[in-house]
Formats: sequence, structure tokens, C-alpha cells
Amino acid sequence: MSQQIPQAKTIDEVILHLNIIIDAALNEKSTMGYFAVLYCKVTEKVKEGIANGMFQNGPRMEQLDVIFANRYIAAYYEYKWGLKPSTSWQVAFEYATDFWIVLLQHLLLGMNAHINLDLSIAAAQVAPGDEIQDLEADFNMINHILSSLVGNVETALSDVWPFLKWILKKTRNVDTFLIDFSMQEARNGAWKFAVQLAPLDNSQLHEQILIRDQKITKIADLITNAGFIPSLVFKVLRLFEVGSIKSKIDKLRSVI
Repeated sequence: MSQQIPQAKTIDEVILHLNIIIDAALNEKSTMGYFAVLYCKVTEKVKEGIANGMFQNGPRMEQLDVIFANRYIAAYYEYKWGLKPSTSWQVAFEYATDFWIVLLQHLLLGMNAHINLDLSIAAAQVAPGDEIQDLEADFNMINHILSSLVGNVETALSDVWPFLKWILKKTRNVDTFLIDFSMQEARNGAWKFAVQLAPLDNSQLHEQILIRDQKITKIADLITNAGFIPSLVFKVLRLFEVGSIKSKIDKLRSVI
């Protein structure tokens, strides 16, 4: 294929590319827009944090953000153009057409591939070797931003599922599953993998990324097949989801 996969060079270009993906999802009525909206909001928060001196090394953080985002942008276009993204992204995108996958699961599938695989790779790339240890505080700050937005998403979803808060109160294990998966995995596994990758040469790096990709792909099964009670709750939620794909994307855009 002669088309060149778009890639950003600055954090502003990242936001531009993400909005292009969101607009395409709106036109196509695609659930792929859900994660893109969340990620765009995360990027805007990171940009704001850089401007406000939230990170120890602002220029390095922008570089990390761009490398990180370009992995998602590349995976998106690879999938759309019939190429092969990482397996974890392939699975996440394939579920975009599954009727029974609820909005929150779409978000978690994207977070699984992007945080637990892509963020580690980007961190090791921007801070190779011993430099990785100096990145830990800023790495944790990214996850802090992600965590705060996930909380906003859970609150916002009450508009999509008016009785969501009641269900979560009655089935605390579902709530615990969502929060523990999304953030604990990001803070622990992703950082450990970044440290593991940092000293490796290109050949070793490629090998370890393939192994990690397979492990992360298996986690996607926990999201889509979370056990009897969570799966039952998700199916009930799906049947009572309010609004079209477009309205849900617009809602996420306005409330996150």
C-alpha cells in the first residue's frame, strides 16, 4: 500500500490526529471512537500538565507522549488498512463490531493494549538503559492522570446506563474488577516491563515485545469474559444502554 501511516511530531499534532480518528468514528458510527475520545482527553491533560510544570522533565514528557500516541495511531491505521497491528490492538479493534461489548469494555480493551504494552515500549524508547529510573516519577504521573479520568468516565457512564450506580453498589466485585484492572495493571506491570525493556538491544527488544503482546492479549479475555456475574451485568447493561454510538461519543467528549 502506497499510503503512509500518519504520525505526530508534537503533542498538538497528537491531539489533531486523535480528533481525526474521532470524527471518522462519528461518520462511520464506530465504537472505535470511544477510546479515541478518552485518549484525546488524557493527551490534553498531559499537555496541560507539561505547561503547568507538573512533570520533572517537560520536553522529555512531550517526546514520550508523542512516541506513545504514535503507536496507537499506527495501530489504528494498520487495522483500518488491512495491515497487522500488535495482536492486543487487533483484538481490541475486532471487538468494535461486537454487539454485546459495552462502552466501558471498549475503553478497557483500548487501555489494555495501550497502557500495558505501548506505554512500556514508549518509556523504554525515550529513556533507554539506566535513564529509565529517572523516568519513574513522570511515568507514575501519567498513570495518575489516567486514573483520575477513569473515575470521571465511570461517573459519566451513568448517563448511558441510568441505573449503573445502583448496579455497582449491588455488585461491588464488578466495580473492583474495573478499577483494579485499569490502574493496578498500568502502574505495576507496565512499569516493570518498561524497566525490563530499557537495557535491551533491538533484537532482544522485538522478542520481548512479542511475548508481552501475547500476554496482554490474554488479558483482553478477562475484559470480555470476566466471569459469570460481571458478564451477566455487562449483558444487562448493554441491553439498556441509552443512545446511539454518535451520542455516546458526543457524551464522552463533553463530560470527561
